[in-house]
Amino acid sequence: MIKQIKNNQRKHSFSSPLGRLGGAFVKFLLTASGSITSLAILLIVIFLFKEGLGLFNSPSVEKGYALCVNASNPIEELTPQQIKQIFDGEISEWRIENGELKMEDNSQFSTLHSQLIYPFRFDDVFSIYSDEEFGEDYELLPQKLGEVIAQYSNIIAFLPEQYLPRENKAVKILPVKNIRLADFFGGKEWLPTASPSPQFGVLPLIMGTMWVSFFAILIALPLGLGVAIYLSELAGTRTRNFLKPVIELLAGIPSVVYGFFGLVVLVPLIQKTLNLPVGETAFAGSLILAIMALPTIITIAEDAMRGTPRAMREASLALGATHWQTIYKVIVPYASSGIMAAVVLGIGRAIGETMAVLMVTGNAAVMPNSLFQSVRTIPATIAAELGESPAGGAHYQSLFLLGCILFVITMIISATAEFISKKKVP
Repeated sequence: MIKQIKNNQRKHSFSSPLGRLGGAFVKFLLTASGSITSLAILLIVIFLFKEGLGLFNSPSVEKGYALCVNASNPIEELTPQQIKQIFDGEISEWRIENGELKMEDNSQFSTLHSQLIYPFRFDDVFSIYSDEEFGEDYELLPQKLGEVIAQYSNIIAFLPEQYLPRENKAVKILPVKNIRLADFFGGKEWLPTASPSPQFGVLPLIMGTMWVSFFAILIALPLGLGVAIYLSELAGTRTRNFLKPVIELLAGIPSVVYGFFGLVVLVPLIQKTLNLPVGETAFAGSLILAIMALPTIITIAEDAMRGTPRAMREASLALGATHWQTIYKVIVPYASSGIMAAVVLGIGRAIGETMAVLMVTGNAAVMPNSLFQSVRTIPATIAAELGESPAGGAHYQSLFLLGCILFVITMIISATAEFISKKKVP
C-alpha cells in the first residue's frame, strides 16, 4: 500500500504543470548543450580549413618582393624550388630551353644562356654605389638597380616591389605565381623561412609521421595483444585486479614525461647500443609511441576478449581443444573486431602525439630513408613553429594546413575504429 501511494505521488508530481515545466527545461538544456557543442566543433573545423587554404593565395616568393632578369634572358618562369636552388648556389648556370630552366646538359642550349648565374640581392646595390648616388630620399634607387640589371645579362635580382625599375626596358620582371597544391603536397623540402622563396613541401613531414607511427604499431601490437591475452585468459583474479588499473593509469601520464624519459634514457641507449651518430631518431620516436599506445591497445583488446560468451569457451573445451587452442581459434577470432578497434585507436594516439615525439626524433624535416635517422612529424612541426610564425603570413597558414591534414587523418582513423567496433562477428 505504501509503495503504491509513493508511486501515485511520483506520478502526480511529474504530471503536474511544474513537473512538466521542469522536464521541458531539462530537455531544452540538453538540446542546447548538444547544439552548441556541435556548432563549436563545426566552427573550429571551418576556421581551421579557412586559415589553411589561404596558403594557396600566397605568392611563391616573399610577400612584397619580385624577381628581375635582364631583358635578353629568355627565361619566362621559375619554380619555387629553382629559385631556392639558384640563390643557394645549387644551380649555377642558365640552361634555358623554350623559356624554361633545365638542369640537364644539352648541346642545343645557346652559348649566351649557358653562362654562370649572377644572383643579386637588394642589399648588394649599396656596395656598388655610394649613398649620395641614390639621392636624398633614395629616389634614384630604382634607376641604379635598373642600371645594374641592364649591365649583366646573366643576373637574377631579388628586389622589393617598391624599388622595381619598371620603366627600364632592359629589365624583365618575372611573374610571381601563387603557391600551388603540387608545391605543397609534392614538395620534398620544408623550409618556410627560406629566402627568397619559402619551401612548403609537406611530403617529408607526412612520411616522418607515417614512419614513426607505423613502426610504433609494429612494436606495440604484439606486446599489447600478448598482455591482453594474459590478463583475460591466464592471470588470476588478484593479478588482474592489480595490473588492469596500473596499465590504465599509464594512459594518464603526461606525454612530456614520456618524452623526458625517452630523451634521458632511450636516446643515449639507442645511440650507444647501435653506434649511431645521434640517438634522436625515428626508432626512438617509435619506441616512445609504442609505450604510449600500449595502455589503449591492452585495455580495449582485453575487454573485447573478456566479452567472449562463456558458452563458446566451454564448447571448445568440450570438443577436446586445449586452452591455447581455445584462445587463438575461438576467443581471438570472436574478439577480432574489438582488437582491430584497439589497434586503430592506438594508431590514432601515435599519429596525434606531439611533445614526446618532438623531444626524441631530432626534428629534421628530411625524407626518411632509414629508421635510424632523424625525422620530423606533423604535430611536432606545428608545436615547434607556430609560436615563431607571424599571424596571417604564409608560414602561419601552412601550419594550419598541416592541422587540416592531421584532422583528416585522425578523422579517417576514428571512423575506421567506429566501423570496426560495430562490426558483427559471424
